[in-house]
Amino acid sequence: KVFNVLPMFHSFGLTVGFTLPLTSGVPIYLYPSPLHYRIVPELVYGSNATILFGTDTFLAGYARPAHAYDFRSIRYVVAGAEPVKQSTRDLWMEKFGVRILEGYGVTEASPVLALNTPMFNRFGSVGRLMPGVEHRLEPVPGVEDGGRLLVRGPNVMMGYLKIDKPGVVQPTDHGWHDTGDIVTIDAQGYVTIKGRAKRFAKVGGEMVSLAAIEQLAAELWPNALSAAATEIDPRKGERITLITQQKDATRADFQAYAKSKGASDLMIPAEVMIVEQVPLLGSGKLDFAAVTKMVRERGRYILPNPRLPNGLQGRIDGNAAASA
Repeated sequence: KVFNVLPMFHSFGLTVGFTLPLTSGVPIYLYPSPLHYRIVPELVYGSNATILFGTDTFLAGYARPAHAYDFRSIRYVVAGAEPVKQSTRDLWMEKFGVRILEGYGVTEASPVLALNTPMFNRFGSVGRLMPGVEHRLEPVPGVEDGGRLLVRGPNVMMGYLKIDKPGVVQPTDHGWHDTGDIVTIDAQGYVTIKGRAKRFAKVGGEMVSLAAIEQLAAELWPNALSAAATEIDPRKGERITLITQQKDATRADFQAYAKSKGASDLMIPAEVMIVEQVPLLGSGKLDFAAVTKMVRERGRYILPNPRLPNGLQGRIDGNAAASA
């Protein structure tokens, strides 16, 4: 039995969480809001569901308040839409004895492209590409490890409907779809996502992954959401600012932790800002557009708190950025 709490307006929730079990004859328990972190575990317990789909944000939110017996019937937890943090994996394994199977996809590919399975599961990767999916990696200037992933296969869309030509399908380039993601693929075929091509900052001529910075923040402050954004820097090209919900966060703490992990100086954000709430989309993903807006227009969202030391900006209202 599938317990699907993902919104139907999201490709993951519609196809994997609803259409797939429906066409496979698998019972589905639908719940309208993924944000009810205390209610969902109780409903999973009551429904005896065996499969749970979710995102890292939602899965971490369910695990923290849940009783260790709430997910006793769950056999498989499949995560997608955003990277799964190590702290989320550890929490599910230690509290419920369940491994999270992380996958990867894009809406244009219906949406699954790669998936870890119970027999072939490598933590930190999104698994192997699905059967029938062709791929190629295009080099990205400044990125030595990996390339930009393009895919082709029966699950890839015919093309886009765009406003400049209403009602006309504008096809892909010979069936190839550019995912916009920078990935590596090892000798066994496991895919590791390095980040979105658009989510790399060019600092001092070097390409820096914002996702890698967010991963360090997640390891340092596992119970708080964090997100990175860029601003124009006339001297270095771009500067990186990290926003976080960790109330006692400092740039010095981040720097010390990053150094202990062997991170380069370029991965140290120029500024750390404490926020009331990091903006999220309805699907549970970070709302990067709202995060960037908060950083670049920080004066509009600062609440009336005193300015903090060590490069901290003070409290910022994430709800205001998301709705602006």
